[in-house]
Amino acid sequence: MWRKIKDFAQLREDTDYAATIDTISKSVEFRGMNMWILVFAIIVASVGLNVNSTAVIIGAMLISPLMGPINGIGLSVGIMDEYLLQKSVKNLGIMVLVSLLASFLYFLLSPLGDAQSELLARTRPTIFDVFIAFFGGLAGIVATSRKSQSITVISGVAIATALMPPLCTAGYGLATAQFKYFFGAFYLFFLNSFFIALATFVMVRFLSFPQIQYVEPGRNRAVKRIITIFTIIVLVPSIILAIDVVRQAAFNTQAIKFVNDTQESERFQNIQIVNSVRDYHAKEQSVILSLVGRPLSKSEITELQNSLQNQYGLTHAKLIVKQTGEAIDITKQNEIIEDIINKKDLRIDQQDSLISQLQGQLSAARNAETLSSQIAKEIYVQYPNIKGFAISEMEQFDPKTLEHHSVPIVLIQWKDGGTNPAAEKKIVEWLKVRMEVEELKVIH
Repeated sequence: MWRKIKDFAQLREDTDYAATIDTISKSVEFRGMNMWILVFAIIVASVGLNVNSTAVIIGAMLISPLMGPINGIGLSVGIMDEYLLQKSVKNLGIMVLVSLLASFLYFLLSPLGDAQSELLARTRPTIFDVFIAFFGGLAGIVATSRKSQSITVISGVAIATALMPPLCTAGYGLATAQFKYFFGAFYLFFLNSFFIALATFVMVRFLSFPQIQYVEPGRNRAVKRIITIFTIIVLVPSIILAIDVVRQAAFNTQAIKFVNDTQESERFQNIQIVNSVRDYHAKEQSVILSLVGRPLSKSEITELQNSLQNQYGLTHAKLIVKQTGEAIDITKQNEIIEDIINKKDLRIDQQDSLISQLQGQLSAARNAETLSSQIAKEIYVQYPNIKGFAISEMEQFDPKTLEHHSVPIVLIQWKDGGTNPAAEKKIVEWLKVRMEVEELKVIH
């Protein structure tokens, strides 16, 4: 059984080592055509982010050559190629600088200065970005190493790993002097790049790519030492950053659960949480609740603080409660509460309307099924030579105006396999009266 599983999941047999190394080595190049493609791609991605167009961003990611040197770094570490590592790191650095400069100039000159949702989504990495980069990188190197490379997989990896948008967002942060955008987006780009390179390295070692052996033994040791030092220098901060992303994701999950559980508790029957903000930093976290309704006492706030730290495991989180209090105009408070209730009532009404609509459609479908069954029984009694009978409705379109209307369609199969125009004419006239329709068509 184990041999069968290994044979089913094997990857080495179809691996083209020489072609893979040659393909990745060529993709590391950054001169001439690659430079212009990168500039054009970064401008396209910047426009897409600026106008909030997902389709345009996807197109930019497909034509971007940024994956080349990142895969080159992972491959060079895996096969101990000092020259390829130096070339990949140098070209990746130049590509990043060119991308930042191009996006910076675009956003500096663009008349659209507001940050759209596509831009804001690239300013704060999550644990899901790490997963996407790593597993996308694994898929990319597996597809690249096959004798018959899958362009679909490689294109999908370029879209999923999303290297271009963070660089564009970093350029936007520089152009608008919003450095939190720059650092957040560049942080996301660094994590994506590292985990793509890590995935390439892991798969290269797993597939047993041949390592480069230098003629001089001392040269071999020196290269291994240099690559090991480089790997540690990059690996340690990357792991620290990844751990911070994991902790932030855990904090957000528990904070959201705390807010939801608090709102549903009996204590909050006369209190509404109108807004909640989660603020995460490595040394200090906070959950900010904005409340309307009955003011909470100090002891109740302390109890919530203890619950946040002990029950939900957020030992370093501080609870900040903002509430209306008695000093606030009670009329304004009542207006806020009434507005919240009205919104909930509107949502309930919309759901009730949708339920009624679906129930009506279900009832109509059941009635149509009952009517069709009854008509079929009557048809078989009147015309014993009918072998099969079916009735349904289809939409008939006018090819010029595209206007359409429902037309009942009747399928009739005779036992002798032929047709019976006279009988079918009578059946059609009878069905028009029986079904109360003006038009009806027969097919065989």
